[in-house]
Amino acid sequence: MATPAERANAVKAQANELFGKGEFQAAVDKYSEAIEIDNSNAVFFTNRAFAHLKLENWGSVIQDATTAIELDAKYIKAYYRRGAARLALGKLREAKRDFKEAVLLDPANRDARAKLQDVEKAIKMDRLAKALSRDDEGDSLDPEGMEVEDSYTGPRLEGEDHVTASFVAEMLEWFKQEKKLHKKYALQLVLQARDILKREKTLQEISIPEGGHVTVFGDLHGQFYDMLNAWNILGQPSRENPCLFNGDFVDRGSFSVEVILSLFALKILYPKSVFLNRGNHETTNMNKIYGFEGEVVQKLGSNTMPLFVDTFRWLPLCSVIDNKIFVTHGGLFSRDGVTLDELRRIDRHMEPPDEGLMTEMLWSDPQKDEGRAPSKRGVGVAFGPDVTSNFLDTNGLKMVIRSHECKDEGYEVEADGKLATVFSAPNYCDQMGNKAAAVRFKQDLEPEYIQWEAVPHPSVRPMQYASMGMGGLNFFNMMR
Repeated sequence: MATPAERANAVKAQANELFGKGEFQAAVDKYSEAIEIDNSNAVFFTNRAFAHLKLENWGSVIQDATTAIELDAKYIKAYYRRGAARLALGKLREAKRDFKEAVLLDPANRDARAKLQDVEKAIKMDRLAKALSRDDEGDSLDPEGMEVEDSYTGPRLEGEDHVTASFVAEMLEWFKQEKKLHKKYALQLVLQARDILKREKTLQEISIPEGGHVTVFGDLHGQFYDMLNAWNILGQPSRENPCLFNGDFVDRGSFSVEVILSLFALKILYPKSVFLNRGNHETTNMNKIYGFEGEVVQKLGSNTMPLFVDTFRWLPLCSVIDNKIFVTHGGLFSRDGVTLDELRRIDRHMEPPDEGLMTEMLWSDPQKDEGRAPSKRGVGVAFGPDVTSNFLDTNGLKMVIRSHECKDEGYEVEADGKLATVFSAPNYCDQMGNKAAAVRFKQDLEPEYIQWEAVPHPSVRPMQYASMGMGGLNFFNMMR
């Protein structure tokens, strides 16, 4: 008869096989079975941490790696996994401690030493950037005084009206050809969009036009060509086709500049028909790690990023459609009784704090079980169907729409139809194989889900610019 250790190792072998097939959630479940049989083996916790790492469950990675370290304080892989998760959350100094411990345990380990050096370099660059930064740096940019070279043959903003439908059409076509908008015009778009966003409320009130509809898109993540394909299917945003984009416009995909400039141009052209909610990736830490900062530096210059940072801070945090449909990027809250008036009073012009209503709207996720639990991401909270019902009842709402999670079908309905996730980046990061979806509401407020598949894009890999944003640190290399 097999011993508990032998049975646990047999289950671990099955989990390893699932991991090798890329079935990471199934692997997590199998590693959990092994742990139920034998919870004294640090390898089981570290392997599960690696599967969580692939699923971006940063909080779960930290928890499992910490348990593994408690079981075996000399297990180098546990420090390595925990350091990678802390880095993903922008906790550079904590990540440094983990990689430093890994090097102390195995001084000959080149990989651990390289990661330590990368993080140390990132900390130095972050310190330098903070020393050189000024809160008004974005205001010091003056596109009006910039000269446009005679060799530039792309779209131009001319006259007092600036953004026109023909300019947007020309710009989108220019971007499709992998050409860069001149920095002068890019800055003008960001500055004009910022002026509009400054005047908007933290909670946007959106009305469905009589006989019309409002379409809600989820994460786009810099997948420009997939965004254009979605617009071919659902229609480009316009007065007749109002659209709400629910955050995470940038990062991951390597056409994030093209995505955000396109959205800003449409926001300027149709300020009462194009709505933008902030996502957790419209934040400084995420942009440094996941590629947007590096992409901006490459395409528009190093002095442009502070303007994007400031503009992102003005993005609204949530919206309500026809007084009944609540839309926010992440999810709900760590306490009951939160009212829409509380959300309206949030001073949003900042980076998200470690906790609180703002952070929870950007980071939280639903769970199947009732009640609340610590977030698998390490930020925000996991909330159950009862929490969703309480929030809706408290505020006289019908439904919550959120994004923030990749779904195989592009959307998922939960909580007895009271909550839905929509994710609009198909074949996320060129590897997930998922469909994309959006949700459309007409005046009857019944959700209609529209799906689409990924389309080909130029041979620029996801996270192409990530190493620039972290001073040479390639985050994907930390996941080996």
